[in-house]
Amino acid sequence: MWRVRFRERQEWQFFANLPRAGRPLAASWWALVGLRAVLPPVFAVTTGLVIGAVQGRSSTTGPLVAMGLVFVALQVSAPLHQTVSESLGHRVSAWLYDDLTASCVDPPGIGHLEDPTLAGDITVAREFDSGHHGPPMEVNLPFIATGLIDLGTGVASAVVLLGYAWWAPLALVTAWGATHWLLRESAVWKDRNTDVVREASLHAEYAFRLAVDPPPAKELRVFGLADWSLERFAQRRRQLFDLQQAATRLRERSLALSVVLVTAANVGVLAALAHDASSGAVPLGRAVVYAQVAVGASLIAFGGLNWALDGAAAPVAAVLRLRTTAREAGRLSRLGTESAAGRPSAEIRFRDVSFAYPRTDRQVLRGLDLTIPAGSSLAIVGQNGAGKTTLAKLLCRLYDPTGGAIEVDGTDLRDLDVVEWRSRVAAVFQDFTRFELSLRENVAPLGAPDDDVLAALAAAGADHLAPLDTVLSTQYAGGLDLSGGEWQRVALARAVCAVRRGAGVVLLDEPTAQLDVRGEAQIFRRLLEATRGVTTILVSHRFSTVRHVDRICVVEDGRVAELGSHAELMSLGGRYRTMFELQAQRFDLTADEEGVEYDVLR
Repeated sequence: MWRVRFRERQEWQFFANLPRAGRPLAASWWALVGLRAVLPPVFAVTTGLVIGAVQGRSSTTGPLVAMGLVFVALQVSAPLHQTVSESLGHRVSAWLYDDLTASCVDPPGIGHLEDPTLAGDITVAREFDSGHHGPPMEVNLPFIATGLIDLGTGVASAVVLLGYAWWAPLALVTAWGATHWLLRESAVWKDRNTDVVREASLHAEYAFRLAVDPPPAKELRVFGLADWSLERFAQRRRQLFDLQQAATRLRERSLALSVVLVTAANVGVLAALAHDASSGAVPLGRAVVYAQVAVGASLIAFGGLNWALDGAAAPVAAVLRLRTTAREAGRLSRLGTESAAGRPSAEIRFRDVSFAYPRTDRQVLRGLDLTIPAGSSLAIVGQNGAGKTTLAKLLCRLYDPTGGAIEVDGTDLRDLDVVEWRSRVAAVFQDFTRFELSLRENVAPLGAPDDDVLAALAAAGADHLAPLDTVLSTQYAGGLDLSGGEWQRVALARAVCAVRRGAGVVLLDEPTAQLDVRGEAQIFRRLLEATRGVTTILVSHRFSTVRHVDRICVVEDGRVAELGSHAELMSLGGRYRTMFELQAQRFDLTADEEGVEYDVLR
């Protein structure tokens, strides 16, 4: 049982996984730790040999050469070990990032990325090298090495002291070793990266982002929150530091006992050694050696697994946990093998679909039934939280329904090859990705002929933004930043380009929220033209746009409340008409951007 608990400790996991950063480099690091640990007591021994040779009037050449070699090794090994430690730290960072990336990307679903119970591990693993939660890995490794070297030197010194008397190293090791329990709670006995510390770290990180990220900058200044954000950040950081320090602070009530033990042991050993040396029982050369190693044994108190191991071991343990937890949270119910080529050719059907996000009791969808004929256009509208975006996620198989089924041409979506099905879907979500790549790669990340890219940009009204080779980020030389509306046009062009490359379903989740009403209507007309014959599903709050689709679905409380064309739903006089009239009145419009009068305002 104790072996299991020991192997579960994050310190053990850190050291056990060091070879993954590179076996030769890790072996060199450990070899240098061992070498540097034994060199100080070996130097003490060679010093004693020189003194003994002088006292005995024998040749000092051999002892002096040995002493010189050990001295050179002491001087050379330290900077060499520093370099190796930094290199190993960089390599550890690299494989941590590789493992974290794989843990986040490999699961076919996205449940692990939206699971709040995994947020702590993901944050620790993601931010470990940023310096917010501790030194980066290339700084931690030299500190860890120093702690291990000091401990090793203390133990090696005690071994040499056995040549004097068996009780002497026992007394010193007991006294100096006791300080690990009496004076401080080191990383071995109490982790600093507890749940409480991680929560405080999250708050501190959020406060920091509020202060330094561009998006909040406007509101911080407009609402006079600059001092508030600075004070909040300082408060959270102080709380974090206090919590971390509490795990390693000196426990003053044990100081007196530590002083008594250390003083008694050292006075006893050194006094006995002085008596034996003065009486001639111990030769002068040996007495010098034993005195040096007796002092060297004190490094037992200052060495060991120090604070740096907390910052280094926590992300390693978090990444190792995420291998399993992320795979489980992000898995889908099953991975089908049937071909998705050419689908849908008849229809997409949501049959009695229910869904609740993991670790929640709230049913977002409740027995929803909906049929979407292939090649038609459908708009999904409803209040926030009605389940519109969840429908989009289910259709992309980012999650699987918890009840019912989504069928494509009569085949359960779960039975289709997930990669092949996603290649049939072109989606633009509200939080679409802004690639810090060229305009061409933003439209076609996997590549496409320039004719397709230009045609897609034209369909999205983005054909005059920039040359295709322009990098869309000011972080790079010659880069260009776009407005929110321009970025949305690029994201829409990405979907159009995917259609030109063979996608059969276009899914648009609030794709034009940052465009004005007139611009949105113009773009949507172009999109409908560019995606003619493709199954198009639009999630939007703007009714002046959704009225142009073939059918409109009103979702309420996780179910289909109304379904029909704009004219049919307006004639029905139900929920859709109410929402449409409220929005039209809010904009104080009597006609839409095409000049078509709103019949509801006559």
